[in-house]
Amino acid sequence: MQAQVVVVGGGPVGMLVAAELASYGVDTVLFEPQIRVSDRPKATTLHARAVQCLARRGHLPEPGARPEAAAGPAPFHFAGLSGLLIAAPRTEPQPILKCPQAELERHFEGRARAAGTRILRGLRVAEVLQDPDGVLVTAHGPQGPVSCSAAYVVGADGARSTVRERAGIASDVRPATVASLMGTVTLADPAALPQGWLRTDRGWIVSKRDPEGRTHIRTLDCAGAHADRYREPTLEELRREVSRIAGREVAMADPRWLSRFGDATKLARTFRAGRVFLAGDAAHVHFPIGGQGLSTGVLDALNLGWKLALAVHGGAAGELLDTYDAERRPAVERVIGNTRAQLALMRPGPEPDALRTVFTELLAAGGGQGRLSGMISAQDTVLPVSADRASPDAGTFLYNTPLHTRTGATDVIGLLRDGRPLLLLLGEQGASHEAEARSWEGALHVVRALPTPEVPYEALLVRPDGYLAWTPGATELSAAVSKLLERPGAADVTGRPGAEARSGAAGRPGAAGVAARPGPAVQPTAPASSCSSAAFSASA
Repeated sequence: MQAQVVVVGGGPVGMLVAAELASYGVDTVLFEPQIRVSDRPKATTLHARAVQCLARRGHLPEPGARPEAAAGPAPFHFAGLSGLLIAAPRTEPQPILKCPQAELERHFEGRARAAGTRILRGLRVAEVLQDPDGVLVTAHGPQGPVSCSAAYVVGADGARSTVRERAGIASDVRPATVASLMGTVTLADPAALPQGWLRTDRGWIVSKRDPEGRTHIRTLDCAGAHADRYREPTLEELRREVSRIAGREVAMADPRWLSRFGDATKLARTFRAGRVFLAGDAAHVHFPIGGQGLSTGVLDALNLGWKLALAVHGGAAGELLDTYDAERRPAVERVIGNTRAQLALMRPGPEPDALRTVFTELLAAGGGQGRLSGMISAQDTVLPVSADRASPDAGTFLYNTPLHTRTGATDVIGLLRDGRPLLLLLGEQGASHEAEARSWEGALHVVRALPTPEVPYEALLVRPDGYLAWTPGATELSAAVSKLLERPGAADVTGRPGAEARSGAAGRPGAAGVAARPGPAVQPTAPASSCSSAAFSASA
């Protein structure tokens, strides 16, 4: 087989990467060992920045796809302490999207298939070989080995990533110090466990009842890590642990999805090795407090997708792919840091007890709300920008704003659905920058709009994921564009290859050589989803 990009791993992150690439006309193959989506309860929370970026790329499941005027702050928690409010501007979708991971996987898979991704289930990748011209991925399935050559490979194949191992990417690892159990059961007495968070001197229990009357349970014991992390737990083990922490007998039956986990962390030392990229759990693993894991992987996918599409079509600036690691790895380090801080607050002892009292009072009084909300929701993320191209607000996020253009009313979300970097010119002063960008005509989405107080600049260069690449100031527009896009003559991001793309990287003969396949610039219509925007519902 041949493709332009191979994605390994069909969880939500891998499926989203595939959907993004295929929507740009990139010939994409995805390998996934499971023959169907697992309904095992996993993550359920998408935080505000992930929701906002998904909306800009047209991937957000209904009904949270558009801003809702009535949306307000969503109640959440910090280290199991209630009182934290996650807020977002009212022009944005609701700040927390509650959606079972299985439903999100199906949603992204539907989008990936609709855009043309070849999804091959039942095949487990065993080998990844790369050379300067491409990569060769070999997978094994019931019918024997299957090989696919491509220009790039994205490993989204989980914490025990084969892609990471075969690429020789080392990780910084911190061993587990706590033990947690998880499972779904039927309680003999549903009132035996209150829904939500329960803390005692012996540990923590988080419980949530589903519509069928079953209870999803997670426990936390800070006395030490599991002796055998991968040994399958039993119902009796879960019952004893829940009863011990609660301080009373809690009878349960009908176990499903029993598993154990801890707080071990793993962070790949680079998210890129040549033509190999890592995303999601393949790149980083941390304790799941705060529900940040799924959002972090989604943001990986949305940061990488448009950059890799540009590279495949020959339109990426030389250093663009390197910015994936430079931008995402520091953001992930902050997530790992705040999960460690939250776990420190959850440990038993007089010092953590005193800290919990202080944090409880701060949350009740509103102190620190903005800082903690921005950190958990990733809305405080500012992308690193090198000093030689710094301009005011570069690296910050452009929130959604109503705009009036020659074709009528629109907004930032609507304009970024095009998929290309957006040059937004506001008023006559903004129009003066149009000539400077004319060399990239077709690769840039240039829009003229009326000035608005919500955007205090005459012009903006906005990346497809919503982050600002340039505002007028210290750097010329042409210099900023050239950091994203190849100089004129290469292909544009919509998949329309130019002369250089047809004869260059995208059409190179040999292991990775396939011609660029034109595709839609706008996201295809996706199947309906059962995801919903909602307040915090006792999920860790």
